[in-house]
Amino acid sequence: MHHFHYIDGDLSCEQVPVARIAEAVGTPFYLYSRATLEHHFRVFDQAFASLPHVTAFAVKACSNLAVLALLGRLGAGADIVSGGELFRARKAGIPAGRIVFSGVGKTTAEIAQALKEGIYAFQVESHPELLLINRVAGELGTTARVALRVNPDVDPKTHPYIATGLKESKFGFPVAGVEKVFAEADALPHIRVAGVHQHIGSQITQITPFVEAAERAAELIGTLRARGIAIEYLNIGGGIGIPYDEQVPPTPAELAHAVLPILKGLDVTVLTEPGRGIAGNAGIFVTRVLRLKDTGDKTFVVVDGAMNDLMRPSLYNAFHAVRPVRQGDGPDIVADVVGPICESGDFLAKGRPMQRPDSGDLLALMSAGAYGFSMSSTYNSRPRVAEVLVDGDTFQVIRARETYEDLIRGEHIP
Repeated sequence: MHHFHYIDGDLSCEQVPVARIAEAVGTPFYLYSRATLEHHFRVFDQAFASLPHVTAFAVKACSNLAVLALLGRLGAGADIVSGGELFRARKAGIPAGRIVFSGVGKTTAEIAQALKEGIYAFQVESHPELLLINRVAGELGTTARVALRVNPDVDPKTHPYIATGLKESKFGFPVAGVEKVFAEADALPHIRVAGVHQHIGSQITQITPFVEAAERAAELIGTLRARGIAIEYLNIGGGIGIPYDEQVPPTPAELAHAVLPILKGLDVTVLTEPGRGIAGNAGIFVTRVLRLKDTGDKTFVVVDGAMNDLMRPSLYNAFHAVRPVRQGDGPDIVADVVGPICESGDFLAKGRPMQRPDSGDLLALMSAGAYGFSMSSTYNSRPRVAEVLVDGDTFQVIRARETYEDLIRGEHIP
């Protein structure tokens, strides 16, 4: 569900016409719906309401301070993977006690930063990392609360770049023999083993992988407790898909209905890490048509947005529906939507049927709220775009468009 719809032929976000925002802030830009963000969070959070739980929003999906602050006020925690994301989450007002730190490459400085903040737990990915956390905690005179990330070797049946739970993945400990690692961790003087963490992938559109992973986690928790290791929480990760095209992914309620019978007897706090499921369909990317180029074999719609602004199509061949901001009665064409960057991979859509646009028309790339702006760059020295949040019949710029001066900030000519 989202709050992007046509009113008298004009695409609107809640009650605000997208064209009005484009006139005020220029193009391209990202546009988010507050009502959609709130609804998606509440649906996900309420699905697990029958158990002690924390819904830790995956900051990497959409890290704007306004979005994080909005979700934090609703009770969200944060799943972070860097010191920068910890800084953002805390600046947005998310309590440290609702923050978990994931990722395979935590640095000494980041570990110390998180310990000083008092985060909920580290989610440990390797034995060397475990030893480093123990050492840093000892130097700071404290104890680090940790979960070990277990790779359950479950196929999430998603794009290989975002499948993280297979045995060939860089993430987590192999499930075979992981009990020994838990015992070693529990014996370290500055480590408190508190949880089990799993995250099998992203944009998962089937229930079965989640159920299989939950069953393996429940079995592991039973084994660990029998060996005297007190497990307090289970993080089942995120990864539930959204409908980009024709997909019909499970709802949070359907996910909870499938896994709660497995989890209810474990006496644990359940953590989830939704990112895309909350933010994906809460945002769109708006771009303006520069010109059309017909080669005889192909039609290209050249727009002012590019792969540096929205990387997913180039990186994953990901699908984003293309919608006209103003519906018209022009002829239908099949075209590639491409940007100004000097790369053949600079495309936002390929081979799409669409209403033939004119120069100056606005297009919306739908379902762009997750891994859109947060993955953007300044490649080709293109300033990063503005971010805008709509609340009912008003809108506010929540990140100003960068300038050329922003591009060279911090640089100097010796």
